[in-house]
Amino acid sequence: MFSSKKKLGALASVAVMSLTLAACSGGGTGSEGADSGSDSSKEVSIGIPSGWDEGVVVSHAMAIALEEQGYTVDLTDADIGLVFTSIASGDMDLLLDGWLPLTHGSYIEQYGDQIEDLGVWYDEAKLALAVNSDAPIQSIDELADNADVFNNEIIGIDAGAGLTQATQDSAIPTYGLENMDFKISSTAAMLAALDSAMANGEDIVVTLWSPHWAYGAYDIRDLEDPEGSYGGAESLHAFARSGFSDDEPEIAAMLGAFELSAEELSDLENYALNENKDRPLPEIIGEWLDDNPEVRDRMNLS
Repeated sequence: MFSSKKKLGALASVAVMSLTLAACSGGGTGSEGADSGSDSSKEVSIGIPSGWDEGVVVSHAMAIALEEQGYTVDLTDADIGLVFTSIASGDMDLLLDGWLPLTHGSYIEQYGDQIEDLGVWYDEAKLALAVNSDAPIQSIDELADNADVFNNEIIGIDAGAGLTQATQDSAIPTYGLENMDFKISSTAAMLAALDSAMANGEDIVVTLWSPHWAYGAYDIRDLEDPEGSYGGAESLHAFARSGFSDDEPEIAAMLGAFELSAEELSDLENYALNENKDRPLPEIIGEWLDDNPEVRDRMNLS
């Protein structure tokens, strides 16, 4: 069975993950980032960026599929910066939720020559400020003049998220929102605030991205971004440590061809993280894959 770890401390976690992978390996031919005398051919580690729901569900689905084909999969939930660092150092094998060109572009500038881009599996992603559908404004350029309607707050997610950086570095200065309180918290806290505001009929503005199950669960919409502060559509990439394609060519080829439609990804997120949020993720995602065998088939190795 695959294991799932909680978010780790920044520096200690790299060492912990490295030790965990080495301790779990048997004898044989090793790969980069692992003991050269270990056999890691049937072990794969996947980093999941904390709070990025599409990464959560896709990583768990991939873990299930690989487990069914004889692999032991280690899932580690960590800050996106730590995941990129661990992929670049070879202490982790895969990241399935890399956003380009904007959101995670700074990490590619830093680590691009130390990691492998295995391909794009979704190309309709975007970042936004979202509001309740009956909010009195349509565009971000109206937000500063109507800040009091939203309690002078923008509810954000994790500090290390590309969406947070884009909001701080681009959206806020572009639209003169410096006097609003940008509350950096977590995805869970942002969704809790959104849920409370919607239940109480209050106006709210949050940082959000699509695809996300919240668009189906709540009556919300994106504010128009006439200045393009959040950029255009982004692509979701699968990244791997250097040498992974040589060590695991079948997995690399499968990920290079893998794709999900907007409908499939939205349905998976909603089923796993909203409709059945109190049940174990592996169980729920396994059920969804049973009901969507065509998606499972795309994760089969040649």
